[in-house]
Amino acid sequence: MQAFRASPPGPEDPIMIGSAQPEPLALEIIRAGTRLRPVPLVPQIRLYQAGDPVSLWQRTELAAGRTGLDPPFWAFAWAGGQALARYLLDHPEVARGRRVTDMASGSGLVAIAAALAGAAGVTAYDTDPLAVAAIGVNAAANGVTVGAVCADVLDGDGPPSPGTDLVLAGDAFYERDLAARVTRFLERGHAGGAVVLAGDCGRAYLPRDRLTPLATYDVPGLRAVEDTDIKRTTVWAPLARPR
Repeated sequence: MQAFRASPPGPEDPIMIGSAQPEPLALEIIRAGTRLRPVPLVPQIRLYQAGDPVSLWQRTELAAGRTGLDPPFWAFAWAGGQALARYLLDHPEVARGRRVTDMASGSGLVAIAAALAGAAGVTAYDTDPLAVAAIGVNAAANGVTVGAVCADVLDGDGPPSPGTDLVLAGDAFYERDLAARVTRFLERGHAGGAVVLAGDCGRAYLPRDRLTPLATYDVPGLRAVEDTDIKRTTVWAPLARPR
Protein backbone atom coordinates (compact mmCIF):
# COMPACT_ATOMS: atom_id res chain seq x y z
CA MET A 1 0.00 0.00 0.00
CA GLN A 2 2.79 2.41 0.71
CA ALA A 3 3.69 4.73 -2.14
CA PHE A 4 6.54 6.70 -0.57
CA ARG A 5 8.85 7.00 2.40
CA ALA A 6 10.70 9.96 3.86
CA SER A 7 13.95 8.90 2.24
CA PRO A 8 14.82 6.04 -0.12
CA PRO A 9 16.49 2.97 1.35
CA GLY A 10 20.23 3.47 1.46
CA PRO A 11 23.24 1.20 1.70
CA GLU A 12 23.06 1.24 5.48
CA ASP A 13 19.61 -0.34 5.43
CA PRO A 14 19.81 -3.92 6.79
CA ILE A 15 16.82 -4.99 4.70
CA MET A 16 17.84 -4.22 1.13
CA ILE A 17 15.74 -6.11 -1.35
CA GLY A 18 16.04 -5.78 -5.09
CA SER A 19 13.49 -6.68 -7.73
CA ALA A 20 14.91 -10.15 -8.40
CA GLN A 21 15.84 -12.22 -5.35
CA PRO A 22 14.72 -11.16 -1.85
CA GLU A 23 17.38 -11.48 0.82
CA PRO A 24 17.03 -14.30 3.37
CA LEU A 25 16.20 -11.87 6.19
CA ALA A 26 13.21 -10.51 4.27
CA LEU A 27 11.92 -14.00 3.55
CA GLU A 28 12.40 -14.97 7.19
CA ILE A 29 10.37 -11.95 8.37
CA ILE A 30 7.57 -12.65 5.90
CA ARG A 31 7.28 -16.35 6.63
CA ALA A 32 7.72 -16.07 10.41
CA GLY A 33 5.26 -13.22 10.86
CA THR A 34 2.50 -14.16 8.43
CA ARG A 35 0.43 -17.09 7.26
CA LEU A 36 -0.61 -17.96 3.71
CA ARG A 37 -4.37 -17.44 3.67
CA PRO A 38 -7.13 -16.71 1.14
CA VAL A 39 -8.15 -13.09 0.66
CA PRO A 40 -11.73 -12.67 1.95
CA LEU A 41 -13.27 -10.98 -1.10
CA VAL A 42 -10.98 -12.81 -3.55
CA PRO A 43 -10.55 -16.31 -2.08
CA GLN A 44 -8.92 -17.65 -5.25
CA ILE A 45 -5.90 -15.51 -4.34
CA ARG A 46 -3.79 -16.42 -1.31
CA LEU A 47 -1.43 -13.98 0.38
CA TYR A 48 1.01 -14.10 3.27
CA GLN A 49 -1.04 -12.13 5.81
CA ALA A 50 -0.51 -11.09 9.41
CA GLY A 51 -3.11 -11.11 12.15
CA ASP A 52 -1.81 -8.14 14.13
CA PRO A 53 0.01 -5.16 12.56
CA VAL A 54 1.69 -3.95 15.75
CA SER A 55 3.18 -7.33 16.65
CA LEU A 56 4.53 -7.82 13.14
CA TRP A 57 5.97 -4.30 13.09
CA GLN A 58 7.76 -4.94 16.39
CA ARG A 59 9.00 -8.32 15.19
CA THR A 60 10.30 -6.77 11.97
CA GLU A 61 12.23 -4.05 13.77
CA LEU A 62 13.69 -6.61 16.18
CA ALA A 63 14.84 -8.80 13.27
CA ALA A 64 16.29 -5.80 11.43
CA GLY A 65 18.08 -4.56 14.54
CA ARG A 66 16.71 -1.02 14.34
CA THR A 67 13.58 1.07 14.74
CA GLY A 68 11.84 3.43 12.34
CA LEU A 69 10.98 0.88 9.67
CA ASP A 70 7.89 1.35 7.54
CA PRO A 71 4.63 -0.10 8.92
CA PRO A 72 3.94 -3.55 7.44
CA PHE A 73 1.25 -2.43 4.97
CA TRP A 74 2.34 -5.35 2.77
CA ALA A 75 1.04 -7.92 5.29
CA PHE A 76 -2.64 -7.08 4.93
CA ALA A 77 -5.23 -7.21 2.17
CA TRP A 78 -6.64 -3.69 2.34
CA ALA A 79 -10.17 -2.86 1.24
CA GLY A 80 -9.32 -0.92 -1.91
CA GLY A 81 -6.98 -3.62 -3.14
CA GLN A 82 -9.52 -6.35 -2.49
CA ALA A 83 -12.21 -4.48 -4.42
CA LEU A 84 -9.89 -3.75 -7.31
CA ALA A 85 -8.71 -7.37 -7.44
CA ARG A 86 -12.31 -8.60 -7.40
CA TYR A 87 -13.18 -6.23 -10.22
CA LEU A 88 -10.28 -7.42 -12.39
CA LEU A 89 -11.18 -11.06 -11.91
CA ASP A 90 -14.86 -10.38 -12.60
CA HIS A 91 -13.97 -8.32 -15.69
CA PRO A 92 -10.81 -9.98 -17.05
CA GLU A 93 -11.16 -8.15 -20.37
CA VAL A 94 -9.95 -5.02 -18.56
CA ALA A 95 -6.50 -6.53 -17.99
CA ARG A 96 -6.27 -9.20 -20.67
CA GLY A 97 -3.37 -8.53 -23.00
CA ARG A 98 -2.47 -5.23 -21.36
CA ARG A 99 0.83 -4.10 -19.86
CA VAL A 100 0.04 -3.20 -16.27
CA THR A 101 1.58 -0.88 -13.70
CA ASP A 102 0.41 -1.36 -10.10
CA MET A 103 1.60 1.47 -7.88
CA ALA A 104 1.78 1.38 -4.07
CA SER A 105 1.38 -2.36 -4.51
CA GLY A 106 1.84 -3.49 -0.88
CA SER A 107 1.20 -7.23 -0.85
CA GLY A 108 0.90 -7.37 -4.63
CA LEU A 109 -2.77 -8.38 -4.45
CA VAL A 110 -3.92 -6.16 -7.32
CA ALA A 111 -0.91 -7.02 -9.47
CA ILE A 112 -1.56 -10.73 -8.93
CA ALA A 113 -5.21 -10.31 -9.90
CA ALA A 114 -4.16 -8.53 -13.09
CA ALA A 115 -1.80 -11.37 -13.95
CA LEU A 116 -4.50 -13.97 -13.27
CA ALA A 117 -6.86 -11.98 -15.51
CA GLY A 118 -4.48 -12.41 -18.42
CA ALA A 119 -2.32 -9.27 -18.48
CA ALA A 120 0.56 -9.40 -20.94
CA GLY A 121 2.92 -8.19 -18.22
CA VAL A 122 2.62 -6.74 -14.73
CA THR A 123 5.05 -4.53 -12.83
CA ALA A 124 4.33 -3.70 -9.18
CA TYR A 125 5.99 -0.75 -7.46
CA ASP A 126 6.40 0.01 -3.77
CA THR A 127 8.94 1.95 -1.74
CA ASP A 128 9.13 -0.55 1.13
CA PRO A 129 11.77 -3.21 0.41
CA LEU A 130 9.83 -5.75 2.47
CA ALA A 131 6.75 -5.11 0.34
CA VAL A 132 8.79 -5.82 -2.77
CA ALA A 133 9.90 -9.13 -1.25
CA ALA A 134 6.31 -9.95 -0.26
CA ILE A 135 5.07 -9.24 -3.79
CA GLY A 136 7.48 -11.82 -5.16
CA VAL A 137 6.59 -14.44 -2.55
CA ASN A 138 2.85 -13.86 -2.99
CA ALA A 139 3.05 -13.97 -6.78
CA ALA A 140 4.88 -17.30 -6.60
CA ALA A 141 2.25 -18.66 -4.20
CA ASN A 142 -0.40 -17.89 -6.83
CA GLY A 143 1.55 -19.24 -9.79
CA VAL A 144 1.96 -15.94 -11.63
CA THR A 145 4.84 -13.70 -12.64
CA VAL A 146 4.93 -10.13 -11.38
CA GLY A 147 7.89 -7.79 -11.69
CA ALA A 148 8.44 -6.19 -8.27
CA VAL A 149 10.41 -2.95 -8.09
CA CYS A 150 11.40 -0.86 -5.08
CA ALA A 151 10.94 2.71 -6.30
CA ASP A 152 8.96 5.90 -5.82
CA VAL A 153 7.42 6.44 -9.26
CA LEU A 154 4.84 9.11 -8.55
CA ASP A 155 6.66 12.18 -9.80
CA GLY A 156 7.77 10.99 -13.23
CA ASP A 157 6.29 12.09 -16.52
CA GLY A 158 4.03 9.05 -16.77
CA PRO A 159 3.85 5.34 -15.95
CA PRO A 160 7.40 4.14 -15.27
CA SER A 161 7.15 1.04 -17.46
CA PRO A 162 7.26 1.85 -21.19
CA GLY A 163 4.12 0.82 -23.01
CA THR A 164 1.93 0.69 -19.90
CA ASP A 165 -1.72 0.71 -20.91
CA LEU A 166 -3.36 -0.14 -17.57
CA VAL A 167 -2.51 1.72 -14.34
CA LEU A 168 -3.85 0.45 -11.01
CA ALA A 169 -3.88 2.02 -7.55
CA GLY A 170 -5.45 0.56 -4.41
CA ASP A 171 -5.74 2.33 -1.05
CA ALA A 172 -3.59 5.32 -1.98
CA PHE A 173 -5.63 8.30 -0.75
CA TYR A 174 -5.07 8.12 3.00
CA GLU A 175 -2.77 11.17 3.35
CA ARG A 176 -3.25 14.62 1.81
CA ASP A 177 0.14 15.05 0.13
CA LEU A 178 0.28 11.45 -1.01
CA ALA A 179 -3.23 11.65 -2.44
CA ALA A 180 -2.32 14.74 -4.44
CA ARG A 181 0.75 13.01 -5.91
CA VAL A 182 -1.20 9.85 -6.69
CA THR A 183 -3.95 11.87 -8.37
CA ARG A 184 -1.45 13.65 -10.61
CA PHE A 185 0.23 10.33 -11.44
CA LEU A 186 -3.07 8.71 -12.42
CA GLU A 187 -4.15 11.72 -14.45
CA ARG A 188 -0.87 11.66 -16.39
CA GLY A 189 -1.43 7.99 -17.17
CA HIS A 190 -5.00 8.68 -18.26
CA ALA A 191 -3.91 11.60 -20.44
CA GLY A 192 -1.35 9.31 -22.06
CA GLY A 193 -4.07 6.87 -23.11
CA ALA A 194 -3.82 4.26 -20.35
CA VAL A 195 -6.85 2.77 -18.64
CA VAL A 196 -6.73 3.88 -15.01
CA LEU A 197 -8.52 2.22 -12.07
CA ALA A 198 -8.40 2.99 -8.36
CA GLY A 199 -9.87 1.11 -5.40
CA ASP A 200 -10.82 3.05 -2.29
CA CYS A 201 -13.11 2.68 0.73
CA GLY A 202 -13.89 6.37 1.11
CA ARG A 203 -10.66 7.81 2.47
CA ALA A 204 -10.70 11.50 3.29
CA TYR A 205 -8.52 12.58 0.36
CA LEU A 206 -10.13 10.59 -2.44
CA PRO A 207 -10.72 13.08 -5.31
CA ARG A 208 -14.32 12.08 -5.91
CA ASP A 209 -15.00 15.07 -8.14
CA ARG A 210 -12.47 13.74 -10.67
CA LEU A 211 -13.66 10.14 -10.68
CA THR A 212 -16.62 8.01 -11.69
CA PRO A 213 -17.64 4.81 -9.86
CA LEU A 214 -17.58 1.49 -11.72
CA ALA A 215 -18.46 -1.05 -9.02
CA THR A 216 -18.97 -1.22 -5.26
CA TYR A 217 -18.26 -4.13 -2.89
CA ASP A 218 -18.71 -4.83 0.81
CA VAL A 219 -15.22 -5.99 1.73
CA PRO A 220 -15.09 -8.25 4.83
CA GLY A 221 -12.37 -9.29 7.25
CA LEU A 222 -10.84 -5.88 7.98
CA ARG A 223 -11.13 -5.58 11.75
CA ALA A 224 -7.36 -5.88 12.30
CA VAL A 225 -6.64 -2.71 10.30
CA GLU A 226 -9.88 -0.71 10.11
CA ASP A 227 -12.55 0.63 12.45
CA THR A 228 -15.07 -1.96 11.27
CA ASP A 229 -14.94 -5.48 9.90
CA ILE A 230 -16.72 -4.61 6.65
CA LYS A 231 -15.95 -1.61 4.41
CA ARG A 232 -18.10 -0.43 1.52
CA THR A 233 -15.44 0.00 -1.18
CA THR A 234 -15.62 1.36 -4.71
CA VAL A 235 -13.61 0.86 -7.88
CA TRP A 236 -13.18 4.21 -9.60
CA ALA A 237 -12.09 5.41 -13.04
CA PRO A 238 -11.18 8.95 -14.09
CA LEU A 239 -13.88 11.05 -15.62
CA ALA A 240 -13.82 10.92 -19.42
CA ARG A 241 -11.43 13.40 -21.01
CA PRO A 242 -13.18 16.12 -23.01
CA ARG A 243 -12.86 15.64 -26.74
